[in-house]
Amino acid sequence: MNDKNTSLFSEFAPVSTEQWMERVTADLKGADFDKKLVWKNLNGIAIQPCYNAENKITQLKNTGENSQTLVNYRTVTVCCSETGNELAKKAIEEGINGIIFQIISDVKVAELLKDIDLKTITVSFELYTNAVAFTKDLVNFAKNKDLKGYINTRVLSHYVTTGLFDEKQIELAAELIKLTADFPNFKALTISGTEFLDSGANQVQEIAYTLNALVFITEKLKAKGVAVQDVFNNLNFLFAIGLEYFVEIGKFRAFNSLLVEIAAKYGIADFSNTITAKTSIWSKSITDAETNLLRCTTEAMSAILGNVDGVLIDPYDKEFKSASDFSSRIAGNIITILREESYFGKVANPVDGSYYIEEVSFKIAEKALELFKAIEAEGGFYKAFENESIQQQIAEIRLQKLKLISQRRTPMVGINKYPNLMETVDAKLLSEGDVTNPKVLTPRRASLEIEAMRRVTEELVAETNVRPIVQLASYGNLTMRKARAAFAYDFLGVSGFDVHQEESFENAITAANESAKSDSHVVVICSSDDDYDATALDFIKAFRTLNTDKVLLLAGAPKHMDELTEAGLDGVVNMRTDVLVALSAIQRKVQKTLKS
Repeated sequence: MNDKNTSLFSEFAPVSTEQWMERVTADLKGADFDKKLVWKNLNGIAIQPCYNAENKITQLKNTGENSQTLVNYRTVTVCCSETGNELAKKAIEEGINGIIFQIISDVKVAELLKDIDLKTITVSFELYTNAVAFTKDLVNFAKNKDLKGYINTRVLSHYVTTGLFDEKQIELAAELIKLTADFPNFKALTISGTEFLDSGANQVQEIAYTLNALVFITEKLKAKGVAVQDVFNNLNFLFAIGLEYFVEIGKFRAFNSLLVEIAAKYGIADFSNTITAKTSIWSKSITDAETNLLRCTTEAMSAILGNVDGVLIDPYDKEFKSASDFSSRIAGNIITILREESYFGKVANPVDGSYYIEEVSFKIAEKALELFKAIEAEGGFYKAFENESIQQQIAEIRLQKLKLISQRRTPMVGINKYPNLMETVDAKLLSEGDVTNPKVLTPRRASLEIEAMRRVTEELVAETNVRPIVQLASYGNLTMRKARAAFAYDFLGVSGFDVHQEESFENAITAANESAKSDSHVVVICSSDDDYDATALDFIKAFRTLNTDKVLLLAGAPKHMDELTEAGLDGVVNMRTDVLVALSAIQRKVQKTLKS
């Protein structure tokens, strides 16, 4: 090994896929390889757990370039020019290099952009009224300056969330494209795909429907006399970023590749567009809201590695109050740290060549192209949306996602797992339940149903001035009772009840007698399967002799469930228990007891 030319680990023979599979099959001890190790997500793709030189990976072309001038956006709501200017300059002082002005009233551009260096700062605008007048003012102000950014008139967002398509929006887009013709780095047409993901769609649907919408709008603009080249040179795409880290990286790369294919069909070989990524509404929570910071960080990482041009991170508390100076500053700092200290955006395409990511990107692109063609075959985006087939397809995926969350198979910290039991939440902040209109898209949090269940608890506490107490009564095998008490502690904590630490007892009868007489409203039996076989029935009978009002649960999956239920057991909590169904049933019985 002293030879400098000897390759590292040359004494070790390479491991073939066949050898690896033999070893893994032995380790699985008869378990199904596909079920245990192959990841199947809701995009309908299967990702293998291992790749090596024997695997032939198809690399997508035109997946984009890692932005060396990544834009760190902050949204500024503008009610008047002076206030908007002050907020923008404050953001710039805090390290922000991109401002998205939400213009909700008439403002003067010169006052709004006063002392803002357009060479270093990207300025974008969400325009709700008087877009042409504002853009004329902007163009006059920016003469001989390098104007960078985009305009968003919500041409697609308004349609998919209201079901009303305004033909005047196409005329408006055509006019804005003409007005900004002298500014190649400023995009006059924004097409948003955020509403798809935030309404529960998967990444394949988000890509496909956005491209279908692009074709629809392009055809509309062509009819107004706008050249296709001008359309593609003025495109800014706005996407939400989900929680599936590697899939999101693949999503942006796949979109870039398919966008080039769509452009080629129009005869466009060279064009300039931008992609702006925004942290999603779907993944955010009101309970344990600080966890949103972690979600935003991983979302931003995947977007940057996916080769976007700019990232907008919403403040972690935006879902339940107006963003504070602190939360806005922290949101901006996330990108600053990733860009300056972690070198995201400074290394050219760091994920290129990764077998795993290349495979994910290719499969997402393949599925998205298939769905895109299917929608076009139906008559295109507008017809598919009017027929509600797009809404129905998204609803199917949304229901699957919500089921996985309710079953805790998709863990969400602070929502369905690892709740902050020290936290109290105002019931008014929590959702009353899903308000989805099947005819349109409604961006929403994934946690709405669990929030509604938690709201019931908070309203009960406000009404009775009592927070229901959960007692974990354990006995028997030390290891199993500890494990099941920990599981029950986490599971029931989602309800907002006051879950006490485990109490150990000498035997089942003692545990039954003491817990029946305690101040608790819910009691959970925690022990091993062997102990349940021997004593669970005795525990339940002894408990119900003393108390018939309390909710009595068992942590685990015991045999003879019918017999235990008949004796007075209210239910079980285990890995297969649906958190919404179980906790709602517990709430109903506790409500009845407390209110009586």
